[in-house]
Amino acid sequence: MDMRLELVPLPSTDVDRSKAFYADRVGFHVDHDVEPGNGMRVVQLTPPGSACSVVIGVGISAPDAPPVQNLHLVVADVEAARTMLVANGVPVSDVSDMGGGVRYAYFSDPDGNSWALQQISLP
Repeated sequence: MDMRLELVPLPSTDVDRSKAFYADRVGFHVDHDVEPGNGMRVVQLTPPGSACSVVIGVGISAPDAPPVQNLHLVVADVEAARTMLVANGVPVSDVSDMGGGVRYAYFSDPDGNSWALQQISLP
């Protein structure tokens, strides 16, 4: 039986601000932005090349839900990914070399959901 992780809900205090952050600054594709009724709003965004998306909106998570921590975006070149994000106004940490071909850089969205850019270069 397959079990695919395809959608991760993220808490957001301002849906439009979060949508702009992920779409305009980080480069995620906006898959859906719908209001199915009862005050609910669903915005689904997908990182380029990913089979897994994130969802933000109204009625998606509890208003007091804590931020999601340490989501990983696996990239071929962490320096290039970091440079692109910084050019788009996203504060990103310096690249950390963990040894063994593993390198990371970190950033967070406006609600404190945190992300790691991960590069693994196997020998």
